[in-house]
Amino acid sequence: MNFFRGVIGGQAAGPQPSGSETIQKLCDRVASSTLLEDRRDAVRALKSLSKKYRMEVGTQAMDHLINILQTDRSDSEILGYALDTLYNIICNDEEEEQDENAQKQADDLGAQFTDTFIQDPEHITLLLTLLEEFDFHVRWPAVKLLTALLKNQGVQVQGIILVSPMGVSRLMDLLADSREVIRNDGLLLLQQLTKGNAAIQKIVAFENAFERLLDIITEEGSSDGGIVVEDCLLLLLNLLKNNSSNQNFFKEGSYIQRMKPWFEVGDDNSGWSAQKVTNLHLMLQLVRVMVSPVNSPGATSSCQKSMYQCGLLQQLCTILMATGVPADILTETINTVSEVIRGSQVNQDYFASVNAPSNPPRPAIVVLLMSMVNERQPFVLRCAVLYCFQCFLYKNQKGQGEIVATLLPSTIDANSISAGQLLCGGLFSADSLSNWCAAVALAHALQDNLTQKEQLLRVQLATSLGKPPVSLLQQCTNILSQGSKVQTRVGLLMLLCTWISSCPIAVTHFLHNQENVPFLTAQISENLGEDERLVQGLCALLLGICIYYNDNSLENYTKEKLKQLIEKRIGKENFVEKLGFITKHELYSRAAQKPQPVFPSPEQMLFDHEFTKLVKELEGVITKAVHKSSEEDKKEEEVKKTLEQHDNIVTQYKELIREQDAQIQELKEQVSSMTSQHEQMQTTITQQLSQIQQHKDQYNILKLKLGKDNQSQSNSQGDGSQVNGLQTEELSQLREEVEELRKQHTLLQTQLSDKDTLINTLKSAESQTGGSDNTELLQELEALRGQVQAQAAEISQLKTERQDLLRRAEAGSSDSAPSNSSDATQLAELESRLAAQSSETERLKEEEKKLSQSRAELEQQLASATSTVAILQAEKTKLQTEVQESKKEQDDLLMLLADQDQKIHSLKQKLKDLGETVEDEDDLDARDQTDEDDEDEDEDED
Repeated sequence: MNFFRGVIGGQAAGPQPSGSETIQKLCDRVASSTLLEDRRDAVRALKSLSKKYRMEVGTQAMDHLINILQTDRSDSEILGYALDTLYNIICNDEEEEQDENAQKQADDLGAQFTDTFIQDPEHITLLLTLLEEFDFHVRWPAVKLLTALLKNQGVQVQGIILVSPMGVSRLMDLLADSREVIRNDGLLLLQQLTKGNAAIQKIVAFENAFERLLDIITEEGSSDGGIVVEDCLLLLLNLLKNNSSNQNFFKEGSYIQRMKPWFEVGDDNSGWSAQKVTNLHLMLQLVRVMVSPVNSPGATSSCQKSMYQCGLLQQLCTILMATGVPADILTETINTVSEVIRGSQVNQDYFASVNAPSNPPRPAIVVLLMSMVNERQPFVLRCAVLYCFQCFLYKNQKGQGEIVATLLPSTIDANSISAGQLLCGGLFSADSLSNWCAAVALAHALQDNLTQKEQLLRVQLATSLGKPPVSLLQQCTNILSQGSKVQTRVGLLMLLCTWISSCPIAVTHFLHNQENVPFLTAQISENLGEDERLVQGLCALLLGICIYYNDNSLENYTKEKLKQLIEKRIGKENFVEKLGFITKHELYSRAAQKPQPVFPSPEQMLFDHEFTKLVKELEGVITKAVHKSSEEDKKEEEVKKTLEQHDNIVTQYKELIREQDAQIQELKEQVSSMTSQHEQMQTTITQQLSQIQQHKDQYNILKLKLGKDNQSQSNSQGDGSQVNGLQTEELSQLREEVEELRKQHTLLQTQLSDKDTLINTLKSAESQTGGSDNTELLQELEALRGQVQAQAAEISQLKTERQDLLRRAEAGSSDSAPSNSSDATQLAELESRLAAQSSETERLKEEEKKLSQSRAELEQQLASATSTVAILQAEKTKLQTEVQESKKEQDDLLMLLADQDQKIHSLKQKLKDLGETVEDEDDLDARDQTDEDDEDEDEDED
């Protein structure tokens, strides 16, 4: 212990040991001491010396410190000392007092010790294990040490953590630590971990990082929060930038909606703190990452839609029009709004409707353009406004038409300032930067829009009093010929090239001015300085466009005459060389990289991104057009016409095939519909047949019951014929009554037989028609059978009474007087019953008549259904025939297409023989021409 007191601060007698010797002794003590307290004191002493003697401690003690981490896991204090010591020797603390060389040496030393530490990947795994310790004195130093290792050797440490089981998950747990210092340093650790490693970025994102980070930002006060909010935003940028998977996960998780509250600003925007400005700047960058033009178009469009639907775009436009917003935040907000609306028609339409809170209200576009053409505004702000205007017009033909319309005579409003007036004012102002910005902005209003290029030719400008107005096109060429600044001329030349490209009418208007072509040829042919080479290249491009898109409507400036002029005045090779000056310029490649105009200084603002695309598209074809001869041009035009004719024929056949395919599809649908209807009818008929069979079975049962009743009635009549002894009158009367009952019974039997015949008829009709009417008829038959059964019972009862009367007649004449009186009474009752039975029989006849009518109606329905089925079958057969004919016609058309392809192939061969790069099929025409010449010679000889 005395040794440690001497090291730490006690006065020892004799010469003091050097730092290296002291460290060596401490290392020996750490390695050899058996007591934990001795090792702990030695490690604490090493920690105190590690900053002053960084090299010595690092080279002598690192292995011992790592061993402590492995063996003394039970003591958190010694672990904390060892981790702090390792952090001190690995971390490169940037001290302001150190000069550049000393700082470089310190950085090299930290990288050297980091390499030594990570030579064994188990050391990183050991640190990840220590992160699971909840003790503050272990967890916090472990976080700081791992962060330092990532700073020094990020790629190697990332690889080790990536393959370590649960490595990233352990680090994500730091965000849930209740101790803010560990959580905040955990954010710094994750920032270093996610730099440039897409795999780790995806793992962190799927460990619910977005939810946790957004919660922390909200808890810390969003844009009003402190450095912790900034760290969270930096980590979010690491996770989302150039990572399409995480961007999609962020959008699908509805996290874009949670960004809207960040941009809520009050009316009083004065006195923003530097931290708030930084936070809001990072938040705007986060929005831009989601809608960056370098992302896939589908992902960008989806994010733009979400931002409009959740109100984020509206919130950004509020900041855009607010007062008191710091200039750098306003600039970044303009850039952010630009990319949120770029290429999105809905967002562009909304932005066009935004008005500034002025009196009277002015459109936001007009207010922004006023800033762009104002030379007193900051340069970065003017660039941002130009970018916003370009994004508003990108793939927005509606917006392009609205801008150009403000320049047309019929729509100019003298009482208000329009976008067109501002652009014209900037185009002809004394400030060259305003000239360039206005020219580029106006060129974007014409980009890929032939209609607006033609409309802009109508614009007339009043130059001065007493002079006639001149066209905008003429005024641009006038300023160009006056020899203004290079930036102004470059802007005007880019505008003219964009304007007349792909527009033969504009080319004709340009060539109609007799001074334009001589001016261009003079500019190209001169040997000017380095600064003028770009202007020469743009003049060559403009003249080349006049050749390529020339419709030969002006006799003095046809394609052939312009090429002859170039050959005489400039030289083809010299012309092509000057044309190549554009792409060889140092600022061309920078502008071609991304759409946003970012320039270090106003003087370097020469190229526009969309214009670089136009140059790339036209440079090759113009070079080719200049070198072509007139004969080649004619042949090419003939071939183009032929190809166009063939293309038109092929297109017509394709349209015909599409129409026939549509017809076939429609017929197939009709056949399918009829088939389904037929199947439904078959099902209905099957059900009805089943019902008829059931009714038939019920009818047979009723018929058997009626047969038994008839048999009992016949037996009773046989018994009655043998009765003797009745008086003559009474017997004759009884016989008449019995005979009448027999007739009624026979009539009922006949009616039942008719009903049997009707049911058999209905059975055949049921197979073709619906069963609703049959069901009603069968119900009526059931009722009729019940009535017949009731009448049979009545008849049976009458027979019984008659038998009783016959038995009484046998009793003799002694009882004749009283019995006669009684019999007379009974006979009267019997007559009344017979009368009732007769009326019932009449009613049954009426029922039979109604049933006959129902049967006639069913027969009519049967005939109708049979005819409908026959019609459907005929239509089905007709459709099948039409389908076969359509297939045959389609096969014929395919044969015709094959013939056309063969013809096109032969035409391409001709073009290839003529030296063209596109074609390979021209032998046939050459042979035909040779044959015709031979025939002409033969005729001349004859």
